[in-house]
Amino acid sequence: MQQQREPSASESYFWPSVLAIGLHVLVFGMLFVSFALTPELPPAKPIVQATLYQLKSKSQATTQTNQKIAGEAKKSAARQTEVEQMEQKKVEQEAVKAAEQKKEEAAQKAEEAKKADEAKKADEAKKADDAKKADDAKKAEAKKAEEKQLADIAKKKAEEEAKEEAKKEAAEEAKKKIVEDAKKKAAEDAKKKAEAEEAKKKVADEAKKKAAADAAKKKAQDAARKSTEDKKAQALADLLSDTPQRQQALADEQGDEVAGSFDDLIRARAAEGWARPPSARKGMTVVLQIGMLPDGTVTSVSVAKSSGDGPFDASAVAAVKNIGRLTEMQGMKPSDFAPYRSFKMTFTPEDLAL
Repeated sequence: MQQQREPSASESYFWPSVLAIGLHVLVFGMLFVSFALTPELPPAKPIVQATLYQLKSKSQATTQTNQKIAGEAKKSAARQTEVEQMEQKKVEQEAVKAAEQKKEEAAQKAEEAKKADEAKKADEAKKADDAKKADDAKKAEAKKAEEKQLADIAKKKAEEEAKEEAKKEAAEEAKKKIVEDAKKKAAEDAKKKAEAEEAKKKVADEAKKKAAADAAKKKAQDAARKSTEDKKAQALADLLSDTPQRQQALADEQGDEVAGSFDDLIRARAAEGWARPPSARKGMTVVLQIGMLPDGTVTSVSVAKSSGDGPFDASAVAAVKNIGRLTEMQGMKPSDFAPYRSFKMTFTPEDLAL
């Protein structure tokens, strides 16, 4: 029988070492794959199976060596198991931590959702409250508008009643005024009638007086005219029958008398158409500037000095203008007429009695 060769010490440790290394590589590969595929779940615990091969030895040293290798392998397996357990525990802790983190995130999300829901409910409640306030405001505004409308209606009714009352009062006042006006008018009519009767009587009396005065004036004027004509004829006869010196003296004297006669004639003619104003009073004096032509036509009359009473001055001016023309002045010598071309005459209310 051929004797077997006893392996050397290096050969005795080679295969167990290879086996241990392969086992470690396998374990680390499985851990890597487990971490890569399912990081959130704890990986399944690997089952390490170690097969101890007992080599036949022909000596006690080999047996001891083999036993030593097996012990080392056991220790290595124990260490590997411990490492795996630690890794497993670490993975489990990380899984628990991840689960707690997810739980916290879920709780946070739930809290946020709760807050969002509460915020939504608060917003809805606020909107409902705002809507209620807006509705209350609308109702208040509608009530206010209704109250205003009622107040306006009441005010309008009061104004209409006041207008009706004012109309009634105005109608009563109008009636009263009509009655009073009728009474006043009746009294005024009676007064006017009485005044008209009085004026009519006065006019009749004045007409009688004026007629008498006119008759007296005409008589006086006729007498004055006849006297003037007689004087002129006598003067002419005296001039023809006397000496030249005597004739000149008599002509001068006769001229003065003729001038005085024409003044009286102008006053008399003015008095004929003179309407005495009510404001004329005794003592008034107005001086008139009169212009005449040689044929006796009155060309202009103006007030040279006022009496202080306008109506009296105007009546005197109108009376002289109404003379028109004095035919008695025709045939006067230029020397005798010269003073009458433009002269002044004084008139008083007493001249109306001429």
